Amino acid sequence: MKKIAVQDAVGMRLCHDITKISRDFKGPAFRRDHVITPEDIEPLLDLGKRHVFVWDEEIPEIHEDDCARRFAAMAPCPGARYEGPSEGKVVLVAETRGLFTVNRELLCALNRIPDITVTALPGHYPAEPGDRLASMRIIPLVTKEANILAAEELCRNQELFTLLPYQPLKTGVIITGSEIFHGRITDRFEPVIRGKLGRFPGEILGVRICDDSTDMITAAAKDFLRGGADLLILTGGMSVDPDDLTPAAVRSLGAQVISHGVPSQPGNMTLMAYLGNTAILGVPGGAVSRPVTTLDVLLPQIFTRVPFTREDLLSLAEGGLCQMCRQCHYPNCTYGRY
Repeated sequence: MKKIAVQDAVGMRLCHDITKISRDFKGPAFRRDHVITPEDIEPLLDLGKRHVFVWDEEIPEIHEDDCARRFAAMAPCPGARYEGPSEGKVVLVAETRGLFTVNRELLCALNRIPDITVTALPGHYPAEPGDRLASMRIIPLVTKEANILAAEELCRNQELFTLLPYQPLKTGVIITGSEIFHGRITDRFEPVIRGKLGRFPGEILGVRICDDSTDMITAAAKDFLRGGADLLILTGGMSVDPDDLTPAAVRSLGAQVISHGVPSQPGNMTLMAYLGNTAILGVPGGAVSRPVTTLDVLLPQIFTRVPFTREDLLSLAEGGLCQMCRQCHYPNCTYGRY
């Protein structure tokens, strides 16, 4: 674009809207791409526009709105929609419940390109319909087409954003502890686990209370597996005490333990394992005393059926320390980002 005196702009196309503000009106008096006529000169001068910005056809520049449309096209995200452009940007909005993820390396590479800004929620965010997930725009009014082409090339074979929908799972719940099994204390795990599972699709196959017996725990687990369990949740018995048998029971099933213990508090003693396609989650006692623990952080990905790796669990370290706020704001906080 180029700046030119109004009197010399007749026959040229505006490259931006020109706003008029009066007592009872605010809006565009002249639209982008309007071809200036001799009759427009006086109204433009009345608006204080002694100069206007018009397109220079010899310079390959792209307007912010057109850039925004191309950004939306280069980074599709099933389960979400782009709104706009408005004020030169498009906004990605969730249409379904699921786990929002970000390709961090690609995001950084895009923002290294001159004039381009792409911003998003942190990765592994449990999204709800209507959540604003990301926004993209250029900083100036126009940019060189080479910058947009570079962004499009980076995204050609990579996904920038994904919104993984939750899948219905059949869950078996095993509550361990001799004090609960023998009725010495009232179990507090079941209502907590039911409440957390109620946020996701699927069904609870049942809840079993087991004594501190490896054989009893494994027998209950095998019953749920025969019943088609996609997820086993075992509570209690997760610490390092000799009579805490839950991890040993999980291993006796032949499950692959990804990690027993994660760098996340509360929930350090969490166990994550897989037996074939069945996820197995060992939940320590903190889940009954804190509103949010590692359990809440892991469940969204478990319900997408995307398996955890050990690296996933190790990456909980940054953002893994709950601030124990008086009023919990999870997931709109620093906890659980990985």
